[in-house]
Amino acid sequence: MRSAWLAAAFLLTACGSHESNVEASQRTGILHFGNGDEPQDLDPHTVTGIPETHILMALFEGLVAKDPTDLGIRPGVAERWTLSEDQKTYTFHLRPDARWSNGEPVTAGDFVWSWRRALQPALGNLYAYMFYSIRGAAAFHAGRIVDFSRVGVRALDERTLEIQLIRPVPYFLQLLDHHSFYPINPRVIERFGATDERGTRWTRPGNFVGNGAFALDEWQLNRLLTLKRNVHYWDAARVRLDGIRFYPISSASTEERMFRAGQLHVIDRVPAEKIAVYRDEDPAALRITPFLGSYFYRFNVTVKPLDDPRVRRALALCIDRKQIVERITRGGQIPAGFLTPPETAGYVPPAGIPYDPETARALMAAAGFPGGSGFPELELQFNTDELHRKIATVIQQMWRRELGVHVALTSQDWKVQQSRESHLQYHISRGSWIGDYVDPTTFLDLFRGDGGNNRTGWNNARYDALLDAAARATDDTRRRALLRQAEQVLLDEAPILPLYIYTQVRLVSPRLCGWHPNLLDQHPYKHLWLAAPGARCP
Repeated sequence: MRSAWLAAAFLLTACGSHESNVEASQRTGILHFGNGDEPQDLDPHTVTGIPETHILMALFEGLVAKDPTDLGIRPGVAERWTLSEDQKTYTFHLRPDARWSNGEPVTAGDFVWSWRRALQPALGNLYAYMFYSIRGAAAFHAGRIVDFSRVGVRALDERTLEIQLIRPVPYFLQLLDHHSFYPINPRVIERFGATDERGTRWTRPGNFVGNGAFALDEWQLNRLLTLKRNVHYWDAARVRLDGIRFYPISSASTEERMFRAGQLHVIDRVPAEKIAVYRDEDPAALRITPFLGSYFYRFNVTVKPLDDPRVRRALALCIDRKQIVERITRGGQIPAGFLTPPETAGYVPPAGIPYDPETARALMAAAGFPGGSGFPELELQFNTDELHRKIATVIQQMWRRELGVHVALTSQDWKVQQSRESHLQYHISRGSWIGDYVDPTTFLDLFRGDGGNNRTGWNNARYDALLDAAARATDDTRRRALLRQAEQVLLDEAPILPLYIYTQVRLVSPRLCGWHPNLLDQHPYKHLWLAAPGARCP
């Protein structure tokens, strides 16, 4: 309700004044960003969502960065690096002018300290598995070793960081641009609590210290989060925005109205019924581009009857995915009974779970629920959003029509839904995954038995073994074949119900320059600027 109230207040202000946020931004240099939901936190080692990622990309910088046009790896905090002949040892040389937002130098020791924290078991970092290609990282995270000096990360001096891998990893540099690898300031963390303590006040205004192009200025919970330029950022001369304002607006319809009223430069979601309107009336604002993301439902396999793969498979087989993307989402999404987007670094996924209600009914009968008889009422939860509700409603109807089962629908606040998933306090839950790097493992590693983001309770030894074998494979053809076998195991066991592959459907003001479409939908803020009055973006 607070987000909706805030939006209404801005719309009323727009009607009663002569200058919108977009118009004023040409004078103030402030980017106004519709960010969907209230962020869980600003700790890069504990958060997982897209709303958080949008903000963290402005507040922090890793060893490397990505080119905003082609996602090519570019220097970040590290000005250069070398790779050993066996492709297992990286040596990074940090910039002498890399600074925290409080003016302190960013050192190689800060990275070592940060990654040790990210791997401490008590912290509960859901992305800890992304470090496992580093020698000793998995053992440290599992508690099998407690001496971090045995992990392959060490500071050779204040400006030189060495990383030793257990095997060559072709996408390792891409990992280093992910927020789980961002450095955090050890002195600040220790001032507000234990190293492995979650949710301390170090992420609040006045306490927060980052190393990105922007610094935290103000955070009004459920209303507004404001960033300002980081004057100590090493590349501050390149930064052309004076600040960013992120608005947590859970309603896509409200976001669209604010965009139309000139209160927002960017929104991530466009109501499906508005897509055709913008195609006809404002095509310059509508951006529909390929996106490395998958929309699916999670099953909690620890509760009955979802502990039976026949039941899970039956629920997945009676979904008409084509109807969902054509009648509900309407943004060019790809109906998919598989998880990994096609042609991710050349990978071709399995055929996937088809639309086959007859087989679904037979499986449900074999599981002891003929015609839905005796099937308990389950709950399907989703984070608050009109599109998620529409999809859930249609799926609820398909299950009732094809299988004779009833599933109740429950809308949850983003934070509540994430918490319930993490504690396996749900039956069925809407999920999605946006690739962190361009490789199929960014999707398939998600459902490893020890994966922090798995959140289904599913654990399959053969699946994990196939992923391990793929990681060891030196031949790319064999590696892809092993990954495909692993995905087939996932689909046969069906701890998830895949629905479609995303496109990115958003509205962007023509006055916002430097915004380039790319597969990961990453737009580094230091490359963005606002066109001067009367000027156009090049």
